[in-house]
Amino acid sequence: MSRAFVNEDAGEAPGHYPLPARDDPGYPLAAARALLRGADQGDTPGAEAASGYFWGDPALVPEVERILAEAREDGNERQEQLDERYLRRVSTRHRKPPTR
Repeated sequence: MSRAFVNEDAGEAPGHYPLPARDDPGYPLAAARALLRGADQGDTPGAEAASGYFWGDPALVPEVERILAEAREDGNERQEQLDERYLRRVSTRHRKPPTR
């Protein structure tokens, strides 16, 4: 296979997502930022591997809401899109199936 079609960096997250120690109080915010950055760069699996959280993890809702507020204040539409997409994913994961 041609090397032009091989993404050797896929999933190799640690170098791409520098994070504080997991016991650092700022870890959840840094992890949320890493997930959102990974999504923006098309590397959600790498960001998930680096952070230990999955896309749409409800544990990070407060942090993503904070990032969303910052993005709105700064007029960063791309960041707003990513944040809103994350929050929609959380809500679809926790939606109960319709009863008949």
